[in-house]
Amino acid sequence: MVEVCQAAGRHTLNHFRRHGLTIDTKSDDSPVTVADREAEQLVRRLVAERFPDDTLQGEEFAEQPGSSPYRWVVDPIDGTKSFVCGVPLYSTLLALEWKEQPLAGAIFIPPLDEMVVASIGHGSWYRQGESDWKRASVSQKTDLSQAVFVTSQVDSFDDRGAERAYKGLERAAWLTRSWGDGYGYLMVATGRADIMVDPVCNAWDVAAILPVVVEAGGRFTDWKGEATTRGGDGVGTNGKLHAATLELLQA
Repeated sequence: MVEVCQAAGRHTLNHFRRHGLTIDTKSDDSPVTVADREAEQLVRRLVAERFPDDTLQGEEFAEQPGSSPYRWVVDPIDGTKSFVCGVPLYSTLLALEWKEQPLAGAIFIPPLDEMVVASIGHGSWYRQGESDWKRASVSQKTDLSQAVFVTSQVDSFDDRGAERAYKGLERAAWLTRSWGDGYGYLMVATGRADIMVDPVCNAWDVAAILPVVVEAGGRFTDWKGEATTRGGDGVGTNGKLHAATLELLQA
């Protein structure tokens, strides 16, 4: 998982901050580039070489069915808007599911060479560059007034009619920033942020997130509080702040 995720992420650097990059618009008005497509194709090829019987689901192409109970889920560039703006906080996400249950996940930030990877029951691990792997651990904050709350795009709360939820969290937290997408969850898993919220998301946006955050000692659920990556929204916290965060979101 580490090798495949890093290979795809590093491939995106071939197009990062390059003049003349063509930006296409998908049916949901989100941007996509040749970097997204090439990175996902690379993941599909590398996974097929190693695990030819497994299913593969990605953001940019149709699901590639398999005969085993394993399914890989890839988001080649999570944060394409950051990518096309030259902001180094986009990520490559790779997850592995077994019978549709999250088994393992990896978040790789190519420009910063930061990665956190986890599998259920075996911990969450972080490294930057070629340094030794270190156990990833969430913060121990118990008061929302001390919390760092991050999200990807503020107006996505408006899109689902949840302006009050955003304002409630912003007022309650110590600091609010849009260090979002996969990078926001990496921040939570390593204790640098305490709450990350996605008002709207797809499975490939968060399939890798649940194992990473949970194995770092936190919680990941949808806004209803269910531990799923297919609920259409997501909340990752240090665990101690999860109930208070859900209360504000559900209000």
